[in-house]
Amino acid sequence: IGIHSAAITFTGWPEYGQMLGGYFDGHPWGQFDAPLVVEDAKFPGMNNFPMAFMLFDEIYQIKDFSRQNVRVLLSLDADKIDLSRKGVKRTDKDFAVVWARNYGNGRVLYNGLGHVQAVWERPDFQKMWLEMVQWSMGLIPGDTTPQSKPQK
Repeated sequence: IGIHSAAITFTGWPEYGQMLGGYFDGHPWGQFDAPLVVEDAKFPGMNNFPMAFMLFDEIYQIKDFSRQNVRVLLSLDADKIDLSRKGVKRTDKDFAVVWARNYGNGRVLYNGLGHVQAVWERPDFQKMWLEMVQWSMGLIPGDTTPQSKPQK
């Protein structure tokens, strides 16, 4: 399980980035009211949220990331963010925030949320983490089949 800043650790270890699904590539919006979209409400922890919601937090942009390798569970709504902001590098407008995958014999989950303390105090966030830990331990199922970005 990788939480928020896990994407900016072990940057000199390529295998870590491959396992995690990518590396930190800036946070051009800083802390802001992030428009988030649930992409898989059936995955453990994701049914705690509406399909679209706002959350004040710091969201990372990820490099070396591909949906071909992971199942995106939560992403930024690119139609509702300033893509002209200095530091925005992804030209595909694909800003995944939470994803899961199988890797080797294990399960990997990255959750980019949690920079802001208030996020950790939310009951829906706490329930999400409980279910995601249960999934990572193999106690409950969750589909990790990669999917393309949903079309609007």
